[in-house]
Amino acid sequence: MIAVLIVRGGSESFRWAFILMAVTTAIDATDGWLARKARVKEVLPYFDGTLLDNLIDFHTYTSLPLVLLWRAQVLPGALSWLLLLPLLASAYGYSQVHAKTDDGFFLGFPSLWNVVAFYVYVLDPPVWFSAAAIVAFSVLTFVPTSYLYATRGGPFARVINVGAAIWLGMLALVLLGPAGSSRTLAAVSLIYPAVYLGLSGVVTLRRRRT
Repeated sequence: MIAVLIVRGGSESFRWAFILMAVTTAIDATDGWLARKARVKEVLPYFDGTLLDNLIDFHTYTSLPLVLLWRAQVLPGALSWLLLLPLLASAYGYSQVHAKTDDGFFLGFPSLWNVVAFYVYVLDPPVWFSAAAIVAFSVLTFVPTSYLYATRGGPFARVINVGAAIWLGMLALVLLGPAGSSRTLAAVSLIYPAVYLGLSGVVTLRRRRT
């Protein structure tokens, strides 16, 4: 459905594409817990839910958001090729054996390109800024820093999870509210991603010291 909306194009279709991306993010935050409750590994011992999860996540968090940015011409003309960088970086990230560490962290930028695409599209910054952000987060995929994986617990999990609920509520207001007020609220909602990156930096420094 997201792909159909992106191909259709236009602000209304893009808005609904982002709404569905938010829905898939909510599903992704709970599917592991549901799978464990349903004892999928015991009931279907030859079925690897992790492989299916990665396949779906790659589309949800990487390929579809990047196609939306291309379709919306966020990077016009000759700059559009830069969207290949996050695509390849994310393919590398998802293929890493230690992309998710044993103690519950993401290693390297966790390919949250749906979030990047949302802010770049809604806030509509200068093209040079959008290009710089896309390149920077692509490079961070290869930098072995720790990013919080709050749904698996760990440090700051309560802060991140409560903040995520508030943040998703703000995004819902942005996507479902009047178009004129969306940019201001979206700008305010950037506080949560900034806190997430800051706390991930704190965790990285702590882990390196120990």
